[in-house]
Amino acid sequence: MHPHFNRKTCYNDYNKREFGEKNCLTCECVPFFLQISRIRQLFQGFMNEGEGIMKKISRRAFLSVMAAAGAAAALTACGGGSGSSTAASGGASVGGSQPGGHKLTAYAWDKNFNIPALNAAAADYKENVDPEFELEVIEQSGGGDIENAITLAGSAHDYSNLPDIVQFQDHYIQRYVADYPDAFVPVEGADIDWDGFSKEKLSYSIVDGVHYGVPVDNSTVIFAYRTDLLAEVGKTVDDMTGIKWSDLTDIGEQVYAKTGKYLFSTSADGGDLVYMMMQSEGVAEFKDGEPWITENETLHRVCETIVDMGKRKACYLANSWSDYIDQSIQGDMVAGVLNGNWIIPTMEAVTENSGKWEITTIPTLDGGEGYASNGGCGLYITANCGNVDLAKSFLAYTFGGSTQTYDNALRDGGVVTTVLKCADSDVYNEGVEFFNNEPIYKQIVEMGSHVPVIEQSDYHFRAGVYLITAIINTVNGSKLDDELANAEQQLRFEMGL
Repeated sequence: MHPHFNRKTCYNDYNKREFGEKNCLTCECVPFFLQISRIRQLFQGFMNEGEGIMKKISRRAFLSVMAAAGAAAALTACGGGSGSSTAASGGASVGGSQPGGHKLTAYAWDKNFNIPALNAAAADYKENVDPEFELEVIEQSGGGDIENAITLAGSAHDYSNLPDIVQFQDHYIQRYVADYPDAFVPVEGADIDWDGFSKEKLSYSIVDGVHYGVPVDNSTVIFAYRTDLLAEVGKTVDDMTGIKWSDLTDIGEQVYAKTGKYLFSTSADGGDLVYMMMQSEGVAEFKDGEPWITENETLHRVCETIVDMGKRKACYLANSWSDYIDQSIQGDMVAGVLNGNWIIPTMEAVTENSGKWEITTIPTLDGGEGYASNGGCGLYITANCGNVDLAKSFLAYTFGGSTQTYDNALRDGGVVTTVLKCADSDVYNEGVEFFNNEPIYKQIVEMGSHVPVIEQSDYHFRAGVYLITAIINTVNGSKLDDELANAEQQLRFEMGL
């Protein structure tokens, strides 16, 4: 397990970061990513020059093939894996189940979050459906490992090394289904009430009207506030609910002047804040598969708002993910936290603030409660599954709507359901001491039912990097229009447009 906040993959996850950048120097994967960096540099010229085939093949898919090849080479050079679960990442042979058996295999990452949820589901299915059932979870270092495995298998048209089930990041799955349709088995026909899920969460796993996966978690965005610090400027959480971003900025300026703390923070090495604010408006950063930046009035207003919040010290623009987590949140620099609800364990690490927090929805540009989601994943059956009926039955019974699965997933790993009925359980209605004994998990599930569906892209994270860079440059004196034009140009180039 990398020594980072466990709701994010490693800093070196090459699908979200530039190769060779932001290496933490403490991860075992650093030598591997240095090798991949060299591979990327070798082929970058070809990617930039290609005018024919590269118009038909996504750059992301091409890079993934190179990364997968590098992973295989790295394993060979080291004499193979160590036999541990982590050694199975990157495409090592695991294999699927046998027809008629009672065992399934799965790739997943994060032993403190996703894997406890899978174990809770396996125990539920074994207890209540099949006493002989067994789920072998092969731990991966991050989502990139699984994407590599699919890419390598799909490119070779050989799926024999894949497990039965893979965990996959929401923002990338549609591109992978499009690029490698034979790698996945649809879950159509599974006994699942699809209407019982949050519509936005479910939208990621539907491709051309076909259900390919089952959602696992709920990444609904919360805005948590320190009630004691709001009180110092005469405000309550109710006052912060449904307000305009401009009003929040005014209050944030007052909070900083009174307490020396920013109202909230965001990481400047990603565009999470931009995306969350845009989704709460029901508007995307992409339109018809292409970047929609310079002509996007809503995006312009969002960026202007963030610039204003940064200049007036309502929002702390942390210079890295570590600065965001370790300094601004756990270092007690802020009076509020805005992110997907997976941020809660990070907040709870500051035990002296227990009981001082409450949550609500996020503001909008023109006023009214805003809803968004940030992050998340689902489970997908691969072409190598030898017992598709068992895999469908397992996913349907557990993550398809089992209260027992989701109660224990919440207790053991902090995974919140996106199945609306599961929020009616006693566990979800329990008050949480850290949040002033409010039943926040039931509240989060209800909030998730209102998140609007917007256009997605597998360049979601790259767009965020370019946009937050434009915002930082504007705070430092550049013109926003020029910075957004540059961001759009760079993103279009990266997408091969």
